Amino acid sequence: MTRDNPISRRTALKITGGAAATALVAGCNDNGDDNGGDNGDDNGEDGVNIEPGTTIELDGQTAGWEGLAPSDIDGETNPTLILQEGEDYEIGWPQGDGGNHNIAIRDDGGEVVDDLATDETTDDEPGDDQFLEFTASEEMAEYVCEPHENSMDGEIIVE
Repeated sequence: MTRDNPISRRTALKITGGAAATALVAGCNDNGDDNGGDNGDDNGEDGVNIEPGTTIELDGQTAGWEGLAPSDIDGETNPTLILQEGEDYEIGWPQGDGGNHNIAIRDDGGEVVDDLATDETTDDEPGDDQFLEFTASEEMAEYVCEPHENSMDGEIIVE
């Protein structure tokens, strides 16, 4: 510290230490809930358990996939879906913002899994809703809209 600086070295250290302590406490907010949050599973994963055989409906919004059904994802943006390996599901979007969208299921390397991708389309023509039927496998990592993959990207966890 220079003599011109009105804050002494001791005061500066106190301020820095206080800020660090506040940041540390803010990052350690354990609410005592063993499932990682309101929509978590028993393994501490944050997401929504989806029952086998469920149709997962999303609203195609350029800002992000908005959950419609099942009710556990209603209103959630890009909800994390927890699926059971070897079980059948359906995912898609029956409505959207009129933009050009599709839906694809990718692995953690960004590759489409088992050709699970639809063609790009808008939702303003009747019959343009898009759904994929699939069996959950451990290589599945995300569902995306390829034209908007930076904003319309939700995680898939397969257990």
